[in-house]
Amino acid sequence: MAAHAAQPSAPSPVSAPLRELPWGQINFLHTTDTHGWHAGHLQEPSFSADWGDYISFAERLRGKADAEGVDLLVIDTGDRIEGNGLYDASDPKGIYTSDIFKEQEIDVITVGNHELYKQNSSDDEYLKTVPNFKGNYLASNLDIFDPKTGERVPLARRYRKFTTKNQSIRVVAFGFLFDFKGNANNTIVQKVQDTIEEEWFKDAIHDREVDLFVVAGHVHIRSEEYRMIFRAIRGVQWDTPIQFFGGHYHIRDYKKFDSKSYAIESGRYMETIGFQSISGVTTGGDDQSSRRASMTFARRYIDNNLYSFYHHTALNSTTFPTAHGSNVSSLISSSRKALKLDSQFGCAPIDLWTNRVPYPNNNSIFSWLEQLVLPDMAVETERESIPRMVIANTGAMRFDIFKGAFTKDTTFTVSPFSTGFRCIKDVPFKLADQLLRVLNNEGQILEQAAPDLKAWMLAPPEQAAGRADMVALGAQKNYQSKQQTLLANKQKLTPGYTTKDDAGEDGDDTMHSPISFYDVPNCIEARIGTVTDDKAVETLDVVYLEFIQPWVLLALKFLGGEYDSTDTEAYLEGVDFTTLIAQWVKNNWQGDC
Repeated sequence: MAAHAAQPSAPSPVSAPLRELPWGQINFLHTTDTHGWHAGHLQEPSFSADWGDYISFAERLRGKADAEGVDLLVIDTGDRIEGNGLYDASDPKGIYTSDIFKEQEIDVITVGNHELYKQNSSDDEYLKTVPNFKGNYLASNLDIFDPKTGERVPLARRYRKFTTKNQSIRVVAFGFLFDFKGNANNTIVQKVQDTIEEEWFKDAIHDREVDLFVVAGHVHIRSEEYRMIFRAIRGVQWDTPIQFFGGHYHIRDYKKFDSKSYAIESGRYMETIGFQSISGVTTGGDDQSSRRASMTFARRYIDNNLYSFYHHTALNSTTFPTAHGSNVSSLISSSRKALKLDSQFGCAPIDLWTNRVPYPNNNSIFSWLEQLVLPDMAVETERESIPRMVIANTGAMRFDIFKGAFTKDTTFTVSPFSTGFRCIKDVPFKLADQLLRVLNNEGQILEQAAPDLKAWMLAPPEQAAGRADMVALGAQKNYQSKQQTLLANKQKLTPGYTTKDDAGEDGDDTMHSPISFYDVPNCIEARIGTVTDDKAVETLDVVYLEFIQPWVLLALKFLGGEYDSTDTEAYLEGVDFTTLIAQWVKNNWQGDC
């Protein structure tokens, strides 16, 4: 069965053995952490479907659900922005993505932390996205200062109660954000532990005319925040099923809270469509004890490509697309053209990986940064002769560079952040020399002094889930996490997700061979001119990404230095990290691919 991706430049997916979707009485599709990748992956066949294809997929599955008399709900748990040219390349950002995203019919949608970093993006969320999804957008622990009136108001409804279309299941749904502290000052994130003590929440969970609680949120499913919510609900509703949907850590994961409560986390970057089903849910006047005694939960992580979509809908390239979905795919294509996202900046001579190879390595994106990009580009002309140390956190690099065309779009997928550089001048070498060691190895000590400055926030989000180095057999250049395992197979499988979670090893819809995952340090550094005549210099400039300034100042204090924000100043003013990388590529990777 041939499968052709909707975006003209996207590769067609490769056929692979598939597991069926475990349909139940009520079913869910789940996306999270899409970060603007609504055109799909244009260099990876396994994830090449776009948002229009997903709309067609959801519409086809809704039709199947209606025909069988079961329910299908669609969930999204935030971080829809920052990470792809479709969002980041417009001025102002997000001109096209709001109109694209709103075309999906979503039953429960929540905010992510990326929507809140800047005032303009959180205002857009309040003024555009919340109205686009009417009462389906939920914000249980988030307020905003109304940009028109200045009044503090909830970003959206605190919770929602509704009855499903076909099974008449009475659902109470919440929409949470983890205890995030990096938001702009026009929003207020209330701690989950305080929210669950509020009267509205207590009233909602004490409602006895409820068949199912749905807790959606931009929250890691193994977090303390979700444990608190589970305990609060279970404390007053001992037998009512609870389904959690999470995000933030960019992984596939599934957690069992108890026999009637599970949680799913559905990856990142439009790589994964999560599928969750529940059977045995009581409705209204049913005999509750007998149905709940036989309750079952099941999950599937769907690779976001048309081969999977065709299989799970039993359709083909002619019968699968809906008019609605095709129109959205066309809108994505025209938006990409308007933004000139395929314009080429250079040609990458090799693959550069974030976690697929150990660091340091010639194919590590971080080795490339510290050896070539930062020494060459992170320099101010008037202080070019001054020795300097340039520090970047590895979490600033969000995706790999593939051999071949490096486009305008690539610059944003690799590093979407508009953060600039700061500098502390004339730092004694004896302090600066130890700075990287402290940032990478003394995280627990620093957190004791400043609990909000978690060391994991410096590294890629995937590492925050507790991943450890995992080397796949015969796949040195690929990645896999601690939560993944080798599939027994009799045929040659393509490399990809092989997830192991609380429900076992059969969650992925596509059977893959595993790929390797290597942890990387929190930060890397480049040293320029710090040794002369085999002797270290006495002082140097410490240059670093603006995002990590609180950690840098704290680490210097730990080492005995007395510095605060007044000792810092802008460096390369007006140049952000994304622009710096793009300029290096233009200067050094010219030629035909």
